[in-house]
Amino acid sequence: MKWGSGVSNMGMFGMGSWVGIVSALLFVASFYFTLTFFEQLKSEDGRVSKQAKIAAVICLAVALLLPAVYQLYFVNEMMR
Repeated sequence: MKWGSGVSNMGMFGMGSWVGIVSALLFVASFYFTLTFFEQLKSEDGRVSKQAKIAAVICLAVALLLPAVYQLYFVNEMMR
């Protein structure tokens, strides 16, 4: 085992915690945009409700896909 290989593994674990934090923040943003969408449904401005809906879907998709992509990357690096 090389001296530097353990340090690079610690970097990957640190990155995993940041992925979790960003994912949680994106879940909160998705919830916020969903509530904004429901609030704007009553108004006459369809543009704002459509933008809120799109933002909620994008935030939720990224929040769900980010940990999955990181997990695939992490497993791939560990199998080398």
